[in-house]
Amino acid sequence: MPRHTKDAEPDVPLYTKRVYQQAVPEDGYRVLVDRLWPRGVRKDRLRLDEWNKSLAPSSDLRRSFGHDPERWEAFKTAYFAELDRHPAATGALAERARNGSVTLLFAARDEVHNNAVALKEYLEGPTAPPANSNRP
Repeated sequence: MPRHTKDAEPDVPLYTKRVYQQAVPEDGYRVLVDRLWPRGVRKDRLRLDEWNKSLAPSSDLRRSFGHDPERWEAFKTAYFAELDRHPAATGALAERARNGSVTLLFAARDEVHNNAVALKEYLEGPTAPPANSNRP
């Protein structure tokens, strides 16, 4: 399924942040984009607005990537293909980002090679999903 061209709209801050970092008001809407709950974090202690597993890479893709920087480009290609199959989830997040700050939360130690960074790239890219793509 091909991705649509992003409308010419002003950019809105879209951040990535480890779940272990303190929440601040500037984070805006905080969404956990990992499939698994982060180790050592109590559910009642993590300030988040949404846990959206449909935005996380599949378990098979996550395992094959293994946070190996040498597999980063292949991971992104496969992950973007997975995201293309979830237009309602990516479109809703794109819409939210157009209306205010959004912080994509992740648990990985590597702050450069992780699914939140890849998702941010996907959402900000030239072929980003349109807002409200779940509507006819």
